[in-house]
Amino acid sequence: MSAFTADPGWLSYDPEPSKPAFVLPPGTVDVHTHVFGPGDKFPYAAERKYTPTDAGKEQLFALRDFLGIERQVIVQATCHGADNSALVDALDAAGERARGIATIRGTESDDELARLHAAGVRGIRLNFVRRLVDPKPDAYYHDLVARIAPLGWHIVIYFEAADLAEKWDLFTSLPTTVLVDHMGRPDVTKPVDGPEFGRFRTLLREHPNFHVKVTGPERLTVAGPPYDDVVPFGRALVEEFPDRVLWGTDWPHPNMKSHMPDDGTLVDFVPRIAPSAEARQKLLVDNPMRLYWAD
Repeated sequence: MSAFTADPGWLSYDPEPSKPAFVLPPGTVDVHTHVFGPGDKFPYAAERKYTPTDAGKEQLFALRDFLGIERQVIVQATCHGADNSALVDALDAAGERARGIATIRGTESDDELARLHAAGVRGIRLNFVRRLVDPKPDAYYHDLVARIAPLGWHIVIYFEAADLAEKWDLFTSLPTTVLVDHMGRPDVTKPVDGPEFGRFRTLLREHPNFHVKVTGPERLTVAGPPYDDVVPFGRALVEEFPDRVLWGTDWPHPNMKSHMPDDGTLVDFVPRIAPSAEARQKLLVDNPMRLYWAD
């Protein structure tokens, strides 16, 4: 039993997802997962913008095995703030089958960062979605990047498509590998070849240090499952940037309002955006292994 009560109307993950029709290739990596609590062991942060239902490492690993996923990347959830204890606990339990993306404040000692690295952390997440975090000045983010540079970590960024123009100079000044969450959150009611998604594709074309997670169709859709309206956006990225795309489930799907996705359906989304075996091998295995398991 959690020490915290989930927000009213909070949608919890589906405990019985369907078995996907698509069989994931050996070595598949899910690069976007989270753990929530459990709150009685890993309390949620006082400054959090939401309180979820617990979704711990045991449930995450069970989903991994059910779907046929080999490895996972666990991304620190904003509801835990910069206390990475739940993340590290999950990484310790997973061993070489997981890597982590942490949240830091910049006040951590070198020893603390070294301990995160030893646990499997390979980057930090910078969140620019205003409903989830409070905005900070650009200098704050540059300071964080300077702290992680000696470790060779990369940066994950999360933003709304409408904010890309405003944040362009900051994003393009980041000197590390940068991995963008959820396709840059395009408005899928607009044309895939229109100016808004075109700006994001220009970012990727002009800055080869940028990679993108072709994830989150359940967040982007207007039509709903099986996410037909998101397919053209995902396929466009896979086709144009085959060596810089990665895939993940986003389990346990925090802050979903319209519906709770079936993780089996999310797996079956993969061959629709990556029709060839070669494209799927890069998306699911080669690209994430190069980014997270090269050392």
